[in-house]
Amino acid sequence: MPRTHPDAMQWVEHGTQLLTTQVAALDEQAMTEPSALPGWTRKHLVAHVAANAGALGNLVRWARTGERTPMYSSAGQRNAGIDSGAKLSAAQLATWMHRSARNLAAAMDALTADQWRAEVVTAQGRTVPATQIPWLRAREVCVHAVDLGTGLTFAGLPDGFLSALAADIQAKRGLAGVPDGPLPEVVAYLAGRPHSLAGAADLGPWL
Repeated sequence: MPRTHPDAMQWVEHGTQLLTTQVAALDEQAMTEPSALPGWTRKHLVAHVAANAGALGNLVRWARTGERTPMYSSAGQRNAGIDSGAKLSAAQLATWMHRSARNLAAAMDALTADQWRAEVVTAQGRTVPATQIPWLRAREVCVHAVDLGTGLTFAGLPDGFLSALAADIQAKRGLAGVPDGPLPEVVAYLAGRPHSLAGAADLGPWL
């Protein structure tokens, strides 16, 4: 079925595998250490990724049934879920992340062509076709695989994904242009992550 980014489902699988491999290599102590996102440990980050799969699953259900099913009931519910998830053990978090990712993939696979065209509303209040859901998930798993802070950089992500992400962030931030530099560094700059571009202003974190 058509999607805004034809390779989005492949990027979901790629990012999920990157996360799975990294999390499997982290013990309890390592999971309690800071992630690359200010104020979040790696446990917070994994809890967020796991909860995001469930939230996007709500949008898949919305597309399938026509019943309005928001990603989160409120911003408070989203944050509370992350905080409570961060209190789980590393093994429990890994299990939750795997299960939620599998459930989301299965739910997306089951949508019909007509259901993919159904309109849903993102957590930011944007009305989009369900065909956007794989891209929303690809952004989460790929960017946060870098944010785990185990050594993976944006240079380790597919070039097609980086190009799509750069265009997406630039449009959402309303930037007329971006500094010259290698694509992975430009994406890191746009996403408000550490980068090597000289003289580029700090945009603040995105996603």
